[in-house]
Amino acid sequence: MNRAFVTGVRAAGLFCVLGALAWLSGEPFVFPSLGPTAFVLAFGGVERARRRVVGGHAVGAVAGFLAYTLLAGDAMLTAGFAPATIEGARLAASGTLSVALTAWGMLALDAVHPPACATTLIVSLGLLATPLEVAIIVASVAVLLGAHELASVYRKPET
Repeated sequence: MNRAFVTGVRAAGLFCVLGALAWLSGEPFVFPSLGPTAFVLAFGGVERARRRVVGGHAVGAVAGFLAYTLLAGDAMLTAGFAPATIEGARLAASGTLSVALTAWGMLALDAVHPPACATTLIVSLGLLATPLEVAIIVASVAVLLGAHELASVYRKPET
């Protein structure tokens, strides 16, 4: 069967689990950086997936929360805010620090997963920045990986 089609179906299947969880709970179990993660898992090109995927996103979530707490406080990136404001500078600094911390942390822990740099920005820019939301981010990644591993048990080897 066509690899592109199969990869698309697998990625969609993984995301369906998170979509159902978000719908049933009303919590943000779906967020942008999980799209590339679902693709990477569905495509099958990740060695040591558990460590890299969960580790990378966890580092990103924690780094984002740390940067947001230290620098941005209650500010939140929105569709538009006035230019050259203190709030904007705090958010820019928070995002910058979070990406630096995430890159360092992923390399230090051998848990490199590039989509985690999007996760860190989601948190450090105030979009999902409460302790509960950060925990949900990590839980979402674990659920996505669990669904992938469960599906892998039942997958026929490709020839």
